[in-house]
Amino acid sequence: MGDPVSFMARPSGVGSARLGRLETPHGGIDTPQFMPVGTQATVKSLSPADLRASGAQVILGNTYHLALRPGAERIARLGGLHRFMAWDGPILTDSGGFQVFSLGHLARVDDDGVTFASHIDGSPHRLSPERSLEIQALLGSDIAMAFDQLIDPTRAPGQVEAAMERTHRWAERSLSARSGAEQALFGIVQGGIDPVLRQRSAATIAALPFDGIAIGGLSVGESKEAMASTLEVVAAALGDDPRPRYLMGVGSPLDFFPAVERGIDLFDCVLPTRVARNGQLWTSAGKLNLRNARFLDDPRPADPHCGCETCRTHSRAYLAHLFRAGELLAYRLATLHNVTYTLTLMRQIRASLADRSFASLRDAVEARYGVVGSGEKPPLTAR
Repeated sequence: MGDPVSFMARPSGVGSARLGRLETPHGGIDTPQFMPVGTQATVKSLSPADLRASGAQVILGNTYHLALRPGAERIARLGGLHRFMAWDGPILTDSGGFQVFSLGHLARVDDDGVTFASHIDGSPHRLSPERSLEIQALLGSDIAMAFDQLIDPTRAPGQVEAAMERTHRWAERSLSARSGAEQALFGIVQGGIDPVLRQRSAATIAALPFDGIAIGGLSVGESKEAMASTLEVVAAALGDDPRPRYLMGVGSPLDFFPAVERGIDLFDCVLPTRVARNGQLWTSAGKLNLRNARFLDDPRPADPHCGCETCRTHSRAYLAHLFRAGELLAYRLATLHNVTYTLTLMRQIRASLADRSFASLRDAVEARYGVVGSGEKPPLTAR
């Protein structure tokens, strides 16, 4: 039997950044790459056709949410997650570890797994490494994630270390529980923002036969500097390990660049879609808040350098009207644009790594997004 995924990458000459291609049973993924989040078998407000039009190559689903509703067994009976949501490209499923972390007082962790109350109806449930992998196998994703324990990095050092050690034990159990030659499995590095713990965790996970390595436990309130230094430690610990590297839960324009420089190949985040539903668009000229009254008479497209349906067809004035009127179309059009912008930026990053213009692209994006409240600036034209 062949490997469930294959990954070929070459150094770019920019820090530890790599240009690669990840092949899965449902197609290839050019890296560095962003994965739109389809937590409940849908990227909110977008159809599969919208996702394809945006340039999406891979999307993310979630074990916790899909197990609760509509149920992993039901999805399996209906042909698996790809058929269920009519998406024929690659899918990565999160293990549920982040959702358990976010439940707070509703979850109780022990060495075997996590007992929690459903956020939907309060019913009791249990997740363990074995059950998480069973659910992901039923869903039929191309890439599954090992079950881990995410912890607030500001907790006492002993608690952060204990969660990391538990994650390592659960990683070995996840490997033992995996089933099916067609599903890859990624391990997850934890350890908070402690460099010693992160180095130890990276070495431990790298020593196990995972198909890829994820970095979890970041973008949960730590500073940008702490995130960057933690990624530096992990990159050094992984060295020239050839497997794909996935930074979980990170997806703002400014965050891509330091992560790519430190060898990250895959990203996911709800941020582009969440801020879109609040009326914020990411554009080549910076952020636009469509709830601002100044857009009500603006006939221009949201971003004249964007080729998405939203920008080809509608004006800022129309979009501003939709948000003020509470029309559902506002969510689709804004989300479609932000996802397209994010995926276009990833293509620009790949092109800039290839032609050694990465630093100038980074500086241009930082000039447009680096100052809070800086407003609209001259556009960064598409490559």
